[in-house]
Amino acid sequence: MGAIQNKLDGPVTEELALVRAAKAGDDSAFEELVRRYDRNVFRIAQHITQNREDAEDVVQEAFLKAYGNLAKFQEQSKFYTWLVRIAVNEALMKLRRRKPERTVSLDEDIKTEDDSLPREIADWSPNPEQQYTQAELREILSKTIQGLPPGFRTVFVLRDVEGLSTEETAAALELSVPAVKSRLLRARLQLRERLTPYFQRRENGDDKKSSKIGDVNDDVASGDGDL
Repeated sequence: MGAIQNKLDGPVTEELALVRAAKAGDDSAFEELVRRYDRNVFRIAQHITQNREDAEDVVQEAFLKAYGNLAKFQEQSKFYTWLVRIAVNEALMKLRRRKPERTVSLDEDIKTEDDSLPREIADWSPNPEQQYTQAELREILSKTIQGLPPGFRTVFVLRDVEGLSTEETAAALELSVPAVKSRLLRARLQLRERLTPYFQRRENGDDKKSSKIGDVNDDVASGDGDL
């Protein structure tokens, strides 16, 4: 894993101080790292496996592996990025065992030519803010994200849900930055296509809600944003 770590410069962060203390045998320092990141790792694992029990197993296995291989962590990337890589591997292994025929390898080449991307996306009509409560929209988005191919879903979750940078996502998944950008764009476009029928059905139905629900994720709606 050292090959994917990018050198970090600057002062020692609080995270790195905890890692070094854990390496020196301070179990309480590693426990603090677990407390900091277990919920994040669980969310990522649940998005990938779509199963709570599997996600809980992934969290345990990821932290056990991180603890057992702590001496191999070269401190050239964020510990969290390294941990996410371990967790994603564990989650994808579970997914392969459960649905081997539907798994998309993260090592699979992704074409980035214009003709490999959808050219036409249905218009967002009507404005989802006029029809859904925030809770309803979150539920719809969550279900729609689950329908993405695993390779796209993983990139989308790390980048747009968990807020990792493009570079951090690339490091965590051992992908190039262009591959992350390509998968993220395709995930956003697929989400837009998949979400459109929800809004169209609501427009044609009898239930016309007009409550204000706040901002809709512009990245998903438009495919724009910092890729």
